Amino acid sequence: MVIPLITPMPGASLVPCPAMLDVPHELIEHVAWLLHARRTEIDSPWCRLGCFKQALLALAHLWKNETFAQLGAGFGVSEATAWRYVDETLEVLAAWAPGLREAPVGLGEGDFVIVDGTLIPADRIKADQPYYSQKHKKHGMNVQVITRPDGTPLWFCRALPGRTHGLTAARAHGIVQACLTRQILILADRAYQGAGATVRTPYHHRIQPPHYQRFNRVHARLRTPGERAFARLKSCRVLRRTRCPTNRVGRIVTAVHTLLTCSYPE
Repeated sequence: MVIPLITPMPGASLVPCPAMLDVPHELIEHVAWLLHARRTEIDSPWCRLGCFKQALLALAHLWKNETFAQLGAGFGVSEATAWRYVDETLEVLAAWAPGLREAPVGLGEGDFVIVDGTLIPADRIKADQPYYSQKHKKHGMNVQVITRPDGTPLWFCRALPGRTHGLTAARAHGIVQACLTRQILILADRAYQGAGATVRTPYHHRIQPPHYQRFNRVHARLRTPGERAFARLKSCRVLRRTRCPTNRVGRIVTAVHTLLTCSYPE
């Protein structure tokens, strides 16, 4: 999909130029239909951009991390209007994301899920200690995910400050209790040791007997596909290093989850 974007240079005026957006055309149409339904619901007045171009603008921001000034110049709207269009699109997409109760639908006793966490890097100063992760040695937001055994994301949690421990985040969001209620086995890494319930983590001993080593190898092999969810999440460049307020990161993650899991005609 070719979209009008710009590449500013010092001392030069902004000139629109063509660029590629690596998303299916059907996905843009799907988002456009969601926006159309939203405009119809609230009886929205005339807008400068149609639903398709608004969807295109928002996806360009998510996938390419273009600034609002760049998007505004490329699509012929003001910077404030570009921000408003992206914010409205994020709100519409986030509303379609499943909650924790709906996420394990189809799973039952004997099934298992993978729980893991990642850091979404963010631009913050040294004084913002709650957002500094000692593990990653950088500022950011902690995001937890529940995935199917094949790595398909079932649920992304709202973002917490980067220094939040994985187990603390899982308990705060009710992940452990939700899976215990349905007797769903959780495979997680050593950061979740002590969670109890149905959570299984690798054995952590300096000298491990052979059966512990075999368990850890099988556990690691089963848990590896969970990394695919974060790889897909960070295919959106806006989440590789966010420039937005921390309270906006969670909405972006939820909106991207909708994009990654939505169904549309091929």
